[in-house]
Amino acid sequence: MKKEIYRSHLPHFHTPGRKYFVTWCLKSAVPNLAIKKYSSDLESLKKRIELLEQRDAPSETIDSARKEYYILRKNNISFFNKMLDSQKEPKVNLGETTHTDIVSTTLKYWEEIKITNIAFSIMPNHIHWVLKTFEKDQDNELVFLQDVLKSVKQYSAGKINRAANRSGRLWHRESFDVTIRNESHLSNVIRYTLNNPVNAGLVKHWSQWPGNWCKKEYLPCF
Repeated sequence: MKKEIYRSHLPHFHTPGRKYFVTWCLKSAVPNLAIKKYSSDLESLKKRIELLEQRDAPSETIDSARKEYYILRKNNISFFNKMLDSQKEPKVNLGETTHTDIVSTTLKYWEEIKITNIAFSIMPNHIHWVLKTFEKDQDNELVFLQDVLKSVKQYSAGKINRAANRSGRLWHRESFDVTIRNESHLSNVIRYTLNNPVNAGLVKHWSQWPGNWCKKEYLPCF
């Protein structure tokens, strides 16, 4: 299976036909310097791993470096999520009904064409999205996550800007994506996604948040 690497500041590894957990936010939600520091640390570790592999270093050494990479990535994503939840008054509030409806409709646009939606949470300044990409679309073209995400971000940004009578970039250029490893991992990210409004203190139960949605067959995760 072809694997494609896509970069802005952060490395992204996307393979068609996989399940993903994706987070992206408003441009104003995360400082660019924080993103650059995070991406720099990850890139340094990645290059170290590549160098170890080229030199045929002991497998224990390579495995240790890989573990360090994934721990750093996990810790930084956790840090950014806490930063996003702490922002109480975003410049554009995605929690407003009009904006929530725009994003929800856009996330469902490619349903059964390029993707299958599993769950999402539209928070005031960011979005968590659990989905599966098709291997190929109806035109027999490979479906890459970055292409779907680019389409969703561009369309929703235009609609929200018009609704809010504003102009300029709405979304941060970067997104944080994780390939879902197995069913246990999938259950965990669905719970995290739908409970985000609860953990942020916005509602008492995930079902009370208007920006939450989950495919019925995955509700037993709760």
